[in-house]
Amino acid sequence: MNAPFFVVDAFTDRPFRGNPAAVVVLDGPYPTDEVMQSVATEFRHSETAFLSPDGPGVWQLRWFTPTVEIDLCGHASLAATHVLGGTPVFLTRGGRLRGRVPSPGRVELDLPADPPAEIDEPDGLRAALGGADILGVGRGRYDLLVQVGSAEQVRTLVPDTGALGRLPFRGVVITAPDDAGAGVVTRCFYPAVGVPEDPASGSAHCTVGGWWFDRMGVDRLVARQLSHRTGTIVISRGAGHVQLSGNAVTVMWGRIPLPAQAPGNGEFT
Repeated sequence: MNAPFFVVDAFTDRPFRGNPAAVVVLDGPYPTDEVMQSVATEFRHSETAFLSPDGPGVWQLRWFTPTVEIDLCGHASLAATHVLGGTPVFLTRGGRLRGRVPSPGRVELDLPADPPAEIDEPDGLRAALGGADILGVGRGRYDLLVQVGSAEQVRTLVPDTGALGRLPFRGVVITAPDDAGAGVVTRCFYPAVGVPEDPASGSAHCTVGGWWFDRMGVDRLVARQLSHRTGTIVISRGAGHVQLSGNAVTVMWGRIPLPAQAPGNGEFT
């Protein structure tokens, strides 16, 4: 099977900014998990999305980091919506997702709400964050959210990613109010799943929105992710869901051979 693939920069309107995701569009069932993991490892993006048709406008969707399969990924789902266009529905391990392309290059995505529960500061967290001022900690479905003292602390943070990767969470999300206008700033670290720092995250901002909506008294937030590539995510509160919206840019496309099984010392054929 030679499947089309696309590399899309999500949450940006400029090529080579935001968060790149590979999107592989199948015309039938998935290949083996080993093959998909091999492809994701080859792409080396934080996530590679695999789409398999499940009826008119409905797709099975799975995501792989360079090392593992994960349950939910926002930016790669946004990238998949950008590739497909229209109003696709995605059936995933993280729930039923809906995407929309209201205008060229602009994408909206509905994800499950994930308001974090406040918890005590985990042992070792402060040291892993280099002594940053921790003002609050919340646990979401997947990630640990940490509010620190200022946007400047988010911007200049140099964490011990090895220590963060030993915490019992998919990732650690750092956030503070934005010092350059309304909204918040974030950075997101996922060493436990092979992604030391994610450039512009999607599903993490369901947790970010759940932390800030009531604290700021708003139903809509603009989050600036302060990675080296940067990204802008608009977060809106819905009934039981969070809508993420942002821009997306296709920067590469082609076809990739997908065998039934990952090869050993031979070549993909």
